[in-house]
Amino acid sequence: MDRLKTKAEFRHLEKRMRKHRLLVERLNLLQAKAASETRRLIDEMDGAATCTQLQALPRVENANRNAPAEDEQMPAADLNTDAAGVQTSAEASETPGQGLQSRGGVDSPSAVTFSAADAGRLERFRNLVAYVRDWTQTGRSEQKPPEGDWRVWLLMGGRGSGKTRAGAEWVQGLAAGKTARPGLRIALVAETLGDAREVMIDGVSGICRIARNNRPDFEASRRRLVWPNGTVAQIFSSEDPESLRGPQFDYAWCDELGKWKHGQETWDMLQFALRLGDHPRAMVTTTPRPVPVLKALITDPGTTTCRIRTGDNAANLAPGFLSAMAGRYGGTRLGRQELDGELIEDREDALWTRAGIEALKLRDTGPLGRIVVAVDPPAGMGRESCCGIIVAGLDRAGRGVVLADCSVEGASPAGWAGAVVRAFRRFDADRIVAEVNQGGDMVSAVLRGIDAQLPVTSVRASRGKWMRAEPVAALYEQGRVVHAGSFPALEDQMCDFAPDGLSSGRSPDRLDALVWALTALMLDGGGEPRVRGI
Repeated sequence: MDRLKTKAEFRHLEKRMRKHRLLVERLNLLQAKAASETRRLIDEMDGAATCTQLQALPRVENANRNAPAEDEQMPAADLNTDAAGVQTSAEASETPGQGLQSRGGVDSPSAVTFSAADAGRLERFRNLVAYVRDWTQTGRSEQKPPEGDWRVWLLMGGRGSGKTRAGAEWVQGLAAGKTARPGLRIALVAETLGDAREVMIDGVSGICRIARNNRPDFEASRRRLVWPNGTVAQIFSSEDPESLRGPQFDYAWCDELGKWKHGQETWDMLQFALRLGDHPRAMVTTTPRPVPVLKALITDPGTTTCRIRTGDNAANLAPGFLSAMAGRYGGTRLGRQELDGELIEDREDALWTRAGIEALKLRDTGPLGRIVVAVDPPAGMGRESCCGIIVAGLDRAGRGVVLADCSVEGASPAGWAGAVVRAFRRFDADRIVAEVNQGGDMVSAVLRGIDAQLPVTSVRASRGKWMRAEPVAALYEQGRVVHAGSFPALEDQMCDFAPDGLSSGRSPDRLDALVWALTALMLDGGGEPRVRGI
């Protein structure tokens, strides 16, 4: 019995050893493959112009400050590992996959090795990787802080031009750069708290994504980033300017100032909070809009203004994007603003001006009487379709108050109908006013499919958009309409709407909804604009 037991144990051990040998052979093959692939990459890079130019560059020191100091000073021939994790040594054999050593009768893999020449080429490869990851080497000149004694660095750029990356790198450099001062206080201000997190912090070019070393921790419950050296960055929203009372900062990064809800009030509160350090500074990254706070900032002697174009960042954009945008928006007012980063003033033949709208904004609307939600359904579906949804009411003085722009883009009929119902319930509205020129009875049917009890009034346009909008513009001129905050997309359409429509050629969906809302509240004629008492 003992003999059988010993034989069974021996067979089990033999089976495990065979299994182990197979694993060892597989590991050797993988190591050899990794070594071959690494050599191929090095050969390609050795012949490239980038690598040739790199040899003339000084080595990028402290490319990884978390690595041991002795590793940073290691000569090329003594590299421990390459990019593929394969060990290298100048004294080892040039043939990979050989040299299996016996350990207790079981084969074990030896390290795959490279020659001294290969190790030197690997060192150049490593230096190239460090060079590519170093923002001081790869960032464009217009993305880096300007020289001079400035208090505000205003970086105006088109969509996808790299302005967010510039802001994130500036903050990371202040907080964790080579000359960083521990314990700084930094403000991060966006249109909303959601924008601050999704764009400035966690976005593709956000702080946490570009931080290579000394990465900060995001404490969501306290709405702040904390770096290992004690520097703290707090996030704020333009929806709540008063939240900037109390805190104080050394620096601030403001994103998309042109579309802040309470732009001037938030900017003013931030200026009072920038009072720490020897030279408090703020950086503003925004797509330009001719709003008063931005125009005043440009003329301020303490502001250094830089402009970057979407085309300047072509290497980091999807293939075909620039040609598609140029074909559709090239030369238009919208293209000059959204792609070239130009500050486009109001159209002379537009019905509204930004200065006029700005003068009619207020924070506290007071109690309201009748409230309506107006809907301008899109003609079709797709990413560029937009359903205009505007909420407006009447105050005690009989003024029309524009409460919200709840318009949605790229939504299905069920999607935009859901947005209408949410706006109706959120503002406890009295009625929904829906234009039915595009969808007929389908519009009311889709809305009542969500809530059968919705009070829906269908309106049909019998005159052109310009003629319907003129009486509503007259109400603004008389001061009989005010805005409860800023609505950038709506205001863009209002100030760009002329007898030939929008300069982009698109439908003024938000403006149409505004016209229907104020018509239902303040004008007679069953929904058709007709000014009372003029």
